[in-house]
Amino acid sequence: MKVSTLVEERRLARTTLPIMEAFHTIQGEGYHTGTPAYFIRTGGCDVGCHWCDVKESWDSSKHPETDIAQLIANARACESPLVVITGGEPMMYDMAPLTTGLRENGLNVHLETSGAYELTGDWDWICFSPKKFKAPLQEYYERSHELKVIIYNRSDFQWAQDHAFKMHADAKLFLQPEWSKADEVMPLIVQFVKENPVWRISLQTHKFLNIP
Repeated sequence: MKVSTLVEERRLARTTLPIMEAFHTIQGEGYHTGTPAYFIRTGGCDVGCHWCDVKESWDSSKHPETDIAQLIANARACESPLVVITGGEPMMYDMAPLTTGLRENGLNVHLETSGAYELTGDWDWICFSPKKFKAPLQEYYERSHELKVIIYNRSDFQWAQDHAFKMHADAKLFLQPEWSKADEVMPLIVQFVKENPVWRISLQTHKFLNIP
């Protein structure tokens, strides 16, 4: 089956989603770093970042189909005002039923996505993190609140600038070192941000804190 056909089938109206994990933690990255949040991580991703730190999420068949109603109930019971939907790649699925239910329960709903698939759902905040391995769609440059670019080597700085030029004027811009290359690229990021102050630095603080 072609990947495009498979994704189309996954995005049909559904009452369940493949979920790798869901947990209460602290948002460790980007604009909302330090904020308590309930994370819902979907299974399934075909973007294929070689440095991905959740490769176990890629195969959706390895993760149980979970009732959307149960996901909403669990998030509400957590009593965190913020829910972050991440992956994997959440936009491989229609997120409207989940986000609508979460927002109807008074929760703020954030998305973390590569932007490789059509945007669905109703979001309070969209963190757009484009990847070289699968081109993002134009709508993410127009609708995302935050651009977060992972820096793995020197060429990524120009790549980050190329994406920043496409973003709307109010978007927040972040550079984040790839964890395994942090010692090497962090001095470069610091210098770049000093010279280009529209950018800010994002760190994976949850890894320093040793929390999920």
